[in-house]
Amino acid sequence: MAWTRRYNEAEPQRVNKWLAQSGVCSRREAEALIAEGLVSIDDEVVQDVGRKIEPGQTLTLADKAQAALTNAMSILVHKPRGIVSSQPEPGQIPAVRLLTREALWGDKAPVPDRDSKLAPVGRLDMESRGLLLMSEDGVVAKAVIGPQSNLDKEYLVAVRGELTDEKLDLLHHGLELDGRQLKPAEVSVVSDMRIRIVLNEGRNRQIRRMCELVELTVLDLFRTRIGPLSLGDMPEGRWRHLTKDERALLIAETF
Repeated sequence: MAWTRRYNEAEPQRVNKWLAQSGVCSRREAEALIAEGLVSIDDEVVQDVGRKIEPGQTLTLADKAQAALTNAMSILVHKPRGIVSSQPEPGQIPAVRLLTREALWGDKAPVPDRDSKLAPVGRLDMESRGLLLMSEDGVVAKAVIGPQSNLDKEYLVAVRGELTDEKLDLLHHGLELDGRQLKPAEVSVVSDMRIRIVLNEGRNRQIRRMCELVELTVLDLFRTRIGPLSLGDMPEGRWRHLTKDERALLIAETF
């Protein structure tokens, strides 16, 4: 079924910008769809990439456009320790090497080939493990790591050091990295020397650096969740495709 929506904003807006803000596709993808004659407003094909949609008008994407947008691949990986998310140095193994037919989890599905443009969406450093999302879908990437994203990420962290209420309070809120104060984080004790941290931002090696500031050493860092996405019972080293429902949930929480 073709995607269709009525425009109810007060002021006219460029079609490509509105489609991007609505989480349908990126601006560049919208321009490509317009160039192919796959976008119409009130049953009139849009021919100008700079066209604006007016309040009360209805925009429709052709079935072919919908198929092109949903064919972009997104994959969930249960990354083991020792695997890098991307850009490996000599001797390192990138996560994309895990995406084999033998490691596929669940029902049969297409295996990425050399032409795929999968990139990590929110990196996980080499010594950390858990949920890694890889995608060639610009809308998924924007939903997870874009400036408007409000998706949280959940981690289980094993630490060494004295775990006090004061340190837990600082981990929750009160620390700075690179001269900027961190947003509040959810922090709770799971068991002896194991804590649960939920972040709403993603600074470089953030949890490890936060723990260093309160004299705790991270022994194990395991990402269990990104927004509505979780590993479930998928074993380490395995992977699966993101479902259409999961993609819709990601986009709904951001756009």
